[in-house]
Amino acid sequence: MNLLVSCTGRFVLTGDGVLWGPPSLEYAFWKRYLEVFEPVRLLARARSEKSPPPGWRKASGPGVETIALPHFVGAAALLRALPVLKPLIRRGLTQAEAVLLRVPCGIGDQVWRALGPRRPYGVEVVGDPYDVFAPGSSRHPIRPVVRWWMARELKRECAHASSAAYVTAATLQRRYAPGPRTFTTNFSSTEIAGSDFVPEPPPIRMDRSSCTLVTVGTLQQLYKGPDVLIDAVYHALREGLDVRLRLIGDGQYRPQLEAQVRRLGLGRNVAFLGERTSGQAVREELDRADLFVLASRTEGLPRALIEAMARGLPCIGSTAGGIPELLPGEDLVPPGDARALERKIREVLSDPDRRKRMAARNLAAARSYHSDVLGARRVAFYRHLKDDTQAWFKRSSE
Repeated sequence: MNLLVSCTGRFVLTGDGVLWGPPSLEYAFWKRYLEVFEPVRLLARARSEKSPPPGWRKASGPGVETIALPHFVGAAALLRALPVLKPLIRRGLTQAEAVLLRVPCGIGDQVWRALGPRRPYGVEVVGDPYDVFAPGSSRHPIRPVVRWWMARELKRECAHASSAAYVTAATLQRRYAPGPRTFTTNFSSTEIAGSDFVPEPPPIRMDRSSCTLVTVGTLQQLYKGPDVLIDAVYHALREGLDVRLRLIGDGQYRPQLEAQVRRLGLGRNVAFLGERTSGQAVREELDRADLFVLASRTEGLPRALIEAMARGLPCIGSTAGGIPELLPGEDLVPPGDARALERKIREVLSDPDRRKRMAARNLAAARSYHSDVLGARRVAFYRHLKDDTQAWFKRSSE
């Protein structure tokens, strides 16, 4: 049985017909659907280029095909693209058997609207548009309208899905509830392999001569709160704590954040490392740090945090999204509160015994995201969607 998947990412299509994407959306990610379905067809925004951007990887491959959509960016561009987008979606649905929406996603919304009555479909809920478009998280001029609309659409899509998988254990389910007859499960898009784990937490540095903080996340938006973390570093230095911050990630807000660093006189304390195109490069940065900090304004279930936990690294996070499912309340601060974050950083760095306990607890918690643990849930979800689809086709043919 084939599978049509809508995805929110943006890709590059080269002249040889190969789809390229960032490392998080490479072929290995989509190949997981081949455990139950084949072929898998991606409804994906793709722009034509002679060669992919540096560090990007093949997203298509054996069993994974592409239905290329216009490469629009933003709500207004989506509306302009609809005359081209809708026929492509209808054609894809005509050829599709099983249908899966990775949501929230404007493309997924259009697929959902084009589905016939009672046709089964699955949803994988990977984020929360209500938080994504909250004040401070997005500066889009029609942010309040987009926030209301996308949250409304996601609630409807979840309520009518035959199968629903969430990246959180409970957080997203409370806001976007499945229907009473929906098969429901949860598994993170993040799967941590054996090589990602340290066998035991590394030794905790006892001296506080200089402490290194690290964070990982896109700078394409301010969802991960890098501006808040930079402010917290500024306040920590004013309070006498010698800290260094290393930011992994890149995007359109990097120049603004670099200007913030210059304005606060933090040029010697904050380093922008850009993208790291391999997992090993990220792990090396995590292993050099004393503390991982994720100051997110919005989240699903953050892969970067789970990866840091798997390295036995003490971690601080905000209370956004599914982060409280990963860290205890004593290691959390409210989103957007730089002073609270600064106090938490000082509190943790001043207590080596606490950091030792945090490291051990984080490593143990990360093991529940091992690929062997999540794989069984994921396959059960795919099989339920396949069974529902087969039953629908049988009823339709009678």
